[in-house]
Amino acid sequence: MKRYIFSFLTIVIFSCGNNAQEKTVTKPEIANADPVEVRAENGLEKAYFASGCFWCVEAIYESIEGVKEAVSGYSGGHTKNPTYESSNTGRTGHAEAVEVIYDPEVVSFRTLVEVYFGSQNPTQVNGQGPDHGSQYRSIIFFQNEKQKQVIEEVKEKVAENYNKPIAAEILPFQKFWVAEDYHQNYEKNNPNNPYIQKVSIPRLNRFKEKFPEILKEKSH
Repeated sequence: MKRYIFSFLTIVIFSCGNNAQEKTVTKPEIANADPVEVRAENGLEKAYFASGCFWCVEAIYESIEGVKEAVSGYSGGHTKNPTYESSNTGRTGHAEAVEVIYDPEVVSFRTLVEVYFGSQNPTQVNGQGPDHGSQYRSIIFFQNEKQKQVIEEVKEKVAENYNKPIAAEILPFQKFWVAEDYHQNYEKNNPNNPYIQKVSIPRLNRFKEKFPEILKEKSH
């Protein structure tokens, strides 16, 4: 369970979880594995992204026209059956990630990748905003060579706007582990949570201002 200590000293208290400082490097067997391709179901495809707290990322992707649902979970690591508590140690190799279920006839994979890079600070290493640790690192997953090419093209274009290197890892997708029930739709279900108020909502609003043309009519 997330715990908050109210203090005027620093916004760091408004973090998505326990800020483990240990840096976890992706295992070579993960980085060099063959990608696993997820089969489309009823015309809907799935894509996987990690860019900090999954509460924030889930809310962003669910605001996009053509996205049916975004599910919070864990991916990119070397351990089985990760939990919120174990991933927060920084030792599982997993990052908080989201599974984006979308209609490719409405929104393209390229657009989802553009949203990924455009809705975060892509140069921040091992974290996003006040959340620090390898469990919050940026990872973008590809399921085949075509997706990998799209990711690399968008990344190269984004890099032109920054003086620092783009921090996101590009990894072959292996498996997505669904997070605990209380993490799902967290921003919608807990609008008064201090982290949601101080971090998630401002991040969501920055995204909306940057990508108004792809938003759902009634996006929250």
